[in-house]
Amino acid sequence: MKRKRVLITGASGFIGSTAVDKALELGYETWAGIRNSSNLEYLKDKRLHFIDLTYNNSEQLKNQLIDLHGKFHYIIHIAGLTKARKLKDFETVNYQHTRNLVECLIEIDATPDTFVLMSSLSVMGTGDEKYYTPIKATDTPNPETAYGLSKLKAEYWLKSLSNFPYLIIRPTGVYGPRDKDYFILIKAVKNGLDVGAGSKKQILTFIYSEDLVDIIFKLIEKGITRKEYIVSDGDSYTDSEFNKIVQNAINRKTVIRIRIPLFLVKPAAFISEKLATLFGKISTFNSDKYKIMKQRNWACDITPLIEDINFAPKYRLKDGVVKTISWYKENGWL
Repeated sequence: MKRKRVLITGASGFIGSTAVDKALELGYETWAGIRNSSNLEYLKDKRLHFIDLTYNNSEQLKNQLIDLHGKFHYIIHIAGLTKARKLKDFETVNYQHTRNLVECLIEIDATPDTFVLMSSLSVMGTGDEKYYTPIKATDTPNPETAYGLSKLKAEYWLKSLSNFPYLIIRPTGVYGPRDKDYFILIKAVKNGLDVGAGSKKQILTFIYSEDLVDIIFKLIEKGITRKEYIVSDGDSYTDSEFNKIVQNAINRKTVIRIRIPLFLVKPAAFISEKLATLFGKISTFNSDKYKIMKQRNWACDITPLIEDINFAPKYRLKDGVVKTISWYKENGWL
């Protein structure tokens, strides 16, 4: 029996490389969509096939796909920008490149059985910050960030296509081995700092990277399409509870708790962004990040995942953080 083929774009990244590991484990003929400049540190398995897709050139992209001699059964489109030098870059990469890829697939009659779009909980925008009602996939999206807007535009375009087998995944905060974003927070706690933004209670949610990719493969193998899912492990935490879990995992006895008012965070983010632009760099701490930091309610309703694939996380936050920190230490990050 011929193996099924899967293309995973953004394969060299944190989530992408984790998805590649899972695809290989499941026995798929696995294609890793990368750039020529990509770091292949986590893509060393000899069974992998590589392709550098030219999303910004439709004719060339079409020819690349034709040259693959057959369609992919599944495409997991993770490639995208989470931070950018210019706001318009979000739309170019997260929306237009996605559109170019899908249009080429349709034109050459290579539509996969399932096309997974890795979106984000950020497309939902600010939720209920009075009663902290969990965000549902059926709620009306209202993103406040350029990143969220670009992802939502890609979502809406896919949904406008008649009979196109899209599957939209909107994960909350993703953490795990290889992740660099939560590593910054974990390192701060290791150095004795427990930093929070804003005085009002903030509810956070998480999903361990391996649980996220498990969900994706269970959904596509079940043949579910034309549906969107919000993804978390089902639990909620305050930012203080998260930092306490990290503190315990690192065995840090004491930390200094610092609460920075949002009216100070906002200009600091703006200055950080402008300085990075001045020096031709991309700042993780920017105006878009400020809008995410000020949001108080990230609680999620994952009932559809439980109903459709009987989802239960392998890693609750406490266990996932321990495993993540262990990986950081083994690899010389901490």
